[in-house]
Amino acid sequence: MENKQEDQPKIADAGEEIEEKKEQTEEERLAEEEANAEYLKPNWTESAEKFDDLGLKEEILRGIYGYGFNKPSPIQQKGILPIIQGHDTIAQAQSGTGKTGAFTIATLQTIDTASSHIQGLIIAPTRELSLQSAFVIKSIGEYQGVKIHACVGGTSVREDIKALKSGTHVVVGTPGRIHDMMKKGFFKTDYLRLFVMDEADEMLDKGFKTQIQDIFKFLPGDV
Repeated sequence: MENKQEDQPKIADAGEEIEEKKEQTEEERLAEEEANAEYLKPNWTESAEKFDDLGLKEEILRGIYGYGFNKPSPIQQKGILPIIQGHDTIAQAQSGTGKTGAFTIATLQTIDTASSHIQGLIIAPTRELSLQSAFVIKSIGEYQGVKIHACVGGTSVREDIKALKSGTHVVVGTPGRIHDMMKKGFFKTDYLRLFVMDEADEMLDKGFKTQIQDIFKFLPGDV
């Protein structure tokens, strides 16, 4: 009987320790969420009310107005400048608010069409989204003479190789095909200036994380 009475406090202590560990874990989780919220807090205040105020090349402005844009949307007002100024940028906005236009304009401003090397890489989670982005870039970059290639699954690998060898300024595509071209040596990243990950949260949720990490291994350190 004495042994049973002595054991009871030990069981209670163990339970208290488990509960305490749970509380600590909860505290750690809240601290991590707070740190993430602080990290993602907007820290860019500069904006441009007009496309003409962004310091863009004349050919790009012609393409912008020719495409039908009249005034930059909120994400474009704040999202284009940090990219063209060389800052790592996280831009978050609802669908249909002009995110594609924002990274398209920034990409076109960053590249030099006098060079035939690949200078911009944009990856997206789906073939459809990649083709949509390629269309916008080609349309706005019409007067700039930009060469763009969509490197996606469901298309001829031979055509991808031909386009990459002949010279293209911007490549848009899905992670699997992009990584395959890099791994086989057809996609050279030596002159890459800009890397864009469209719908980043969706891609990571869909299990592209490993492929994206593999792509990062081929990117120059200053991109």
